[in-house]
Amino acid sequence: MNHSMRAMVLKEPGGGLELLHLPRPEAGEGQFLIQVECCGVCRTDLHIVDGDLHEPCLPLIPGHEIVGRVAAVGSGLDSTWLGRRVGVPWLGGVCGHCGFCVSGRENLCDEPRFTGYQINGGYAEYTVAAAGFCLPMPAAYDAVHAAPLLCAGLIGFRSLRMSGEARRLGLYGFGAAAHIITQVAIAQGRQVYAFTRPGDERGQQFARRLGAVWAGGSDELPPVELEAAIIFAPVGHLVPQALRTLEKGGVVVCAGIYMSDIPAFSYQLLWGERRICSVANLTRDDGREFFDFIDRHLVKTEVKTYPLSAANEALTDLRQGRIKGAAVLTVRSS
Repeated sequence: MNHSMRAMVLKEPGGGLELLHLPRPEAGEGQFLIQVECCGVCRTDLHIVDGDLHEPCLPLIPGHEIVGRVAAVGSGLDSTWLGRRVGVPWLGGVCGHCGFCVSGRENLCDEPRFTGYQINGGYAEYTVAAAGFCLPMPAAYDAVHAAPLLCAGLIGFRSLRMSGEARRLGLYGFGAAAHIITQVAIAQGRQVYAFTRPGDERGQQFARRLGAVWAGGSDELPPVELEAAIIFAPVGHLVPQALRTLEKGGVVVCAGIYMSDIPAFSYQLLWGERRICSVANLTRDDGREFFDFIDRHLVKTEVKTYPLSAANEALTDLRQGRIKGAAVLTVRSS
């Protein structure tokens, strides 16, 4: 019996991914062996591959928006999980005993482990994951359309919560996360103002089609003052630009795990109890709350699919802003 698998492997940051045949992993105690159906391509993957994030466990199989079927269970787990579809997100393990974990803030754990960064991820035909960090997938979604929910959706949802009760909401960087969170925000009764790369008429039309009340370039000011803005693009100069759009008391939420340097700006932009905050990772409670919400308010994920072997092409398209919605690697048919 053949126990090998295909995987896209990062050997050195900046060098791209290599298609290799590797031994199939085995489920250890408390783990699932998952036959991967598809894996979303996230901007965090791009930061890992390009070397912006400096602590990957090399050689590495990236990917943390994984959807697949449980093919085997490790010791201590119920065999009724076999064959069930699960999702594997970015947060792959925590210590469970630091002050952040015991206070319900496991996203800030002092000793975290992340899928596709310290743990091999889903750019492969099989992966293993801690069962306690896997999420059952909503039945209303097929695997391809569910994959972006596992990071773009989850991190976007946490970012949206950080914006408080803001009704006039700006979204900078209209990609995978923003196109999901636009729909969530509208379902919550908010107005969305979308900011794209300057001159990106196609992206602005996409935002309007999803329900944004206004769409323009990131160098423009919206027609009204906003109560909050979420920055999904990893571009530091957008922080002072977003502050310019806010009314007093508003908040700028920086949603990415990486951002280029934020330039100096006048204190007057921050004056009036405006705030800047970041979003770090996610918790399992975020996952449960998000999937409960979309069970009641179905959102549509727009995807562009690539075969596993074309992961480098997908990353290049993401890097160059050619994807409207989310990129997804298809590994195995359902």
